[in-house]
Amino acid sequence: MMADILTIWGQLPDIAAGFINTIILVMVAATGSLLVGIVLTPLLMSERKGIARAISVYCEVMRCVPFLLFVYLLYFGLPSLGLRMSNWTTGLLALVIYNAAYMALLLQGAWNDLPKENIEAARAFGYHGFGLARRIVMPPVLMRAIPMIGNQLIQIVKDSAFLTIIAVTELTSVMNAIQSTYFIPFAAFGAAVLLYWLLCLCIEVVTSLLTRYAQERRS
Repeated sequence: MMADILTIWGQLPDIAAGFINTIILVMVAATGSLLVGIVLTPLLMSERKGIARAISVYCEVMRCVPFLLFVYLLYFGLPSLGLRMSNWTTGLLALVIYNAAYMALLLQGAWNDLPKENIEAARAFGYHGFGLARRIVMPPVLMRAIPMIGNQLIQIVKDSAFLTIIAVTELTSVMNAIQSTYFIPFAAFGAAVLLYWLLCLCIEVVTSLLTRYAQERRS
């Protein structure tokens, strides 16, 4: 076992590069999916039934399709339509499209929990449409949704591991290459589990701090 650990230590530069790539991928995907979710949420709440239904269908499809299958669809399906992207871009696009649906749904739930009187008062003062959503609704919605957003960020971390199937150089891909070369699966994947856990722990700590701040703002 000590020899396996020393082997892992000797591969530290490659592991660090894969871990940093994972962090960058998660940060960009989380930001993109949250921004798209913020845009989609007012459409989900739209009084125009056609728009609300279309966005709802998109969200339901993403909820029902396994992420691995969705990655395959983009990676192998888009080139057949004449749209070719790099592995990294395809993986990032898959993460954003897939998780934006979840972001929109959880923000919709937080929106439904807002006091109706506040929204009605804002409309009385002339706020409507995206102006109402941007200035009156979304700030408290985001505050209420911080714990759920944190949970979804952890899900994005876990989803990113699937991108090894399309050769995106992230943590799981690097660890898989190490264990294939040195035949040390327990040490390689155990180290990967530890690093994923540390990343998720950081997300949980930041989420907890932001949740406490949001609670203080509401009190």
